[in-house]
Parts: sequence; C-alpha cells; structure tokens
Amino acid sequence: MSSTKRGGTRKDADYYVTPVRHVSAFLDEFISHESSALTGAILDSCAGGDKWHPMSYPVALMDKGVPKSNITTVDIRKDSRAAIKADYLEWQAPRLYSLIISNPPFMLAQEFIEKALKEVVNNGFVVMLLRLNYFGSKKRKAFWKKHMPKYSFVHVERMSFTDDGKTDSIEYMHAVWQKGYNSGYTKLYTI
Repeated sequence: MSSTKRGGTRKDADYYVTPVRHVSAFLDEFISHESSALTGAILDSCAGGDKWHPMSYPVALMDKGVPKSNITTVDIRKDSRAAIKADYLEWQAPRLYSLIISNPPFMLAQEFIEKALKEVVNNGFVVMLLRLNYFGSKKRKAFWKKHMPKYSFVHVERMSFTDDGKTDSIEYMHAVWQKGYNSGYTKLYTI
C-alpha cells in the first residue's frame, strides 16, 4: 500500500508506511524456512519512504545483514526515498532479481505479483504484503490455481500504517511465491 493511487503526485491518503518491526518479524520467520532467501539482488518495487519515514523493507533487510548495494528501490511517488522514481508496472527491470519484496497498492497487487514473477530468477522469491482477505475473491480464483503462494505468513497483531498508531479491522499477511513452485496450497504460519 505504498501508493494506492497511480498518479505521480502523492495525496495524503495514498501512502501508508509499513511498520519496520512487522517487516523484521516476517523476515526472521521467512529466513527460518528459506535460509538463503536474502542473498543476491533484491528489489523493493514500492519502496516508499519520505522525509519523515524510512523505506521500511530496505531498513529491515539491512538490519538482517543485506548490503545496501544489493537492494534496488523503485517508487512512483516523487517524494519517496527510492533511488528510482517510476511506476513499477511500466518500469523495465534491467536484470532478474533473487527476491522482489513490497507492499503493493491493494487494487494492483495481482499485476505487481505477476510482473514480479517474471522478474525473479528461477527459484527466486516474490513477497507481497497483502490483506488476508486477498484470498477471498472469485475474480482471483484462476490466478490462485496458477499462482498459489508457497507460504502465507499471517501477522496476528494488526498493523498500524499511520503515525497515530491506530489500526483498522484488517489482518495482513506476507505472501511468498517461489518461481517454479506451485503445490496447489499455501503453507500458513502465524507471526
């Protein structure tokens, strides 16, 4: 939910800061299952950040020992701290990545996932922060048959994406796809 509107101009209501501590908790759990997942080139396709907030995923990744030089950041917002200011859905990746991780705009999450799966190496990972209810849509049924995540890490504590600390009534998960893997079901873990 880094940018829910697709225009390049940020509106107050279209940028939501992903809590670094929740990203960090996810990464700890994720690497306990996939120990080499944080090696190689990493892309955050909706990096976020602004003059008041850091880019959450890069901060958490660097806290886990990922060198800054291994992380590429893209964001559509001109006030983002991302190195590349571009619409990820239109941006041409110059290479394949071992991991693409992000908090995508909810209404465009499927497009972000599908594009990311084309831009990771074989056996590479795509990680997206999504509402848990993302599983519950008839229009995505065909998508799930083709692209069921390998893992779904559900955050049991509701996240606050605003500076006031308030939460909504939505549960979130980090869904993890591995390119070339589809067992037809997802392994669900709680964090």
